[in-house]
This record gives sequence, C-alpha cells and structure tokens, in this order.
Amino acid sequence: MKIRPLYDRIVVKRIEQDKEQKIGGLYIPDSAKEKPQEGEVMAIGKGKRLDDGKVVPLDVQVGDHILFGKYSGTDAPKTVGDDYLILREDEVLAVLEDAPKVAQKAS
Repeated sequence: MKIRPLYDRIVVKRIEQDKEQKIGGLYIPDSAKEKPQEGEVMAIGKGKRLDDGKVVPLDVQVGDHILFGKYSGTDAPKTVGDDYLILREDEVLAVLEDAPKVAQKAS
C-alpha cells in the first residue's frame, strides 16, 4: 500500500541503531527497548499552507535521515508497515548529513 502525506506532513521509516542487546550484563528484550528516534524520510507532502494561501515547500526531502522527538508523530496503520511514522515537518529536530570526508595529503 502506498501512502501520500498531505500538506506539511512527512512519512518516516524508523532506523534501528546497532546497539548491543546486553547492557551491564543484562539482556534487554525487544519489548522493553525504546523506539528509535532516527529515521529516513520516505514521502513528503506538498508543503505548508500559509494564512494568505501560499504553499511553502518543505525543507526535508525524500531520502533525508532525520532526528525527531521521542513522542513525536503518529504511528502509521499496520497495512503501511510497523516501523512507519507520520509527523509534521515542525516536529523534525534535525537533518543528519554525512560527515565530510577529509582529503588526505599525497606523499
């Protein structure tokens, strides 16, 4: 099933971070783990409609890796997928960009 967000909403797929499953020698089951607060933008709306009727395009784009708040957004229906979240663009805290590669000096 495809989903198309409206206005300033975006669809985000949560990204699991590779962390150890044992903390202090204790095994933490999946049901007790916190949901990731990092995700990849899968779809975006057309933009935010201002009071004067103009539509301002969104800053985030499909494929961006973002950080969002712990209680942000709404879980998408199960027919879309378990790890999908629908949230407004103003709930996005940051866009994660690749670290610039440092050029090495030729010897």
